[in-house]
Amino acid sequence: MDGTWQHTTVLLNEAVEALVTKPDGNYVDATFGRGGHSRLILSQLEPQGRLVAFDKDPEAVAVGNAIEDPRFEIRHQGFAALRELQAGSLTGILMDLGVSSPQIDNPARGFSFRSDGPLDMRMDPTRGTSAADWLATASVEQMAEVIRDYGEERFASQIAKAVAARRQAHGPLATTAQLAQLVAGAVRTREAGQDPATRTFQALRIFVNAELEELQQALEASLNVLHPLGRLVVISFHSLEDRIVKQFIAKHSRDEVDRRAPFAAPKPMKLKAVERVKPTAQEIAANPRSRSAIMRVAERTQA
Repeated sequence: MDGTWQHTTVLLNEAVEALVTKPDGNYVDATFGRGGHSRLILSQLEPQGRLVAFDKDPEAVAVGNAIEDPRFEIRHQGFAALRELQAGSLTGILMDLGVSSPQIDNPARGFSFRSDGPLDMRMDPTRGTSAADWLATASVEQMAEVIRDYGEERFASQIAKAVAARRQAHGPLATTAQLAQLVAGAVRTREAGQDPATRTFQALRIFVNAELEELQQALEASLNVLHPLGRLVVISFHSLEDRIVKQFIAKHSRDEVDRRAPFAAPKPMKLKAVERVKPTAQEIAANPRSRSAIMRVAERTQA
């Protein structure tokens, strides 16, 4: 593991305890990060067990490639690639959503408003469009929509107009400090203890990485690749993610009635909600970044 940017895994023991129901099963760590969950999963598996990890970040993949264990492999892919796995082949899937501490803490990655760096925000800096490149060409309407919808920012229009005015007067934004300063000037009030740029940076990160779309794709894929009684464990860090996970589990935890054929037998439910877990006060005290985490656990039914 790289020594400069460390990561403390949130809900480590709780997640692995909920996930690993069969020591000889096949598991997926859909968001490897720095491998905290993966290493504990491997410690619980018998020789026949298998673990596949996914991550978009080349730095995370490099950490994963250093794990010498014949039961483990890591793939440089987003977790929507779950759909490529064999139907009914998995005993459990773990999704630890959001951004890792090494990504936030390294200014070169462009995720943080606290340290100046290039305005990038891509989980995989080898592909896709950076936040700076998108902000350089997006319309005021497009920027306002992204900041409002993904950041739940009530001053989205003011921020978008400020970006456009700055672009016209001085050229495109290039660094995180430039964006944070601009947002601070456009946001009139903010919750106590929250930086004015928090919601805007969250929105741009989610948008640039298509995080919510990929989450929806991965959740749908999980229904196909989990075998009966297989576990789905998802850790979310903000309301948009958790809402998607909560609604997905709720939708598939009830029999589905086709309203076009009211007399037909309903399709049986595909999931059973198992539990909802939040970090303890002790974990939050030791790792303040865990305070917003919510873990939801569901089990694939026999249907």
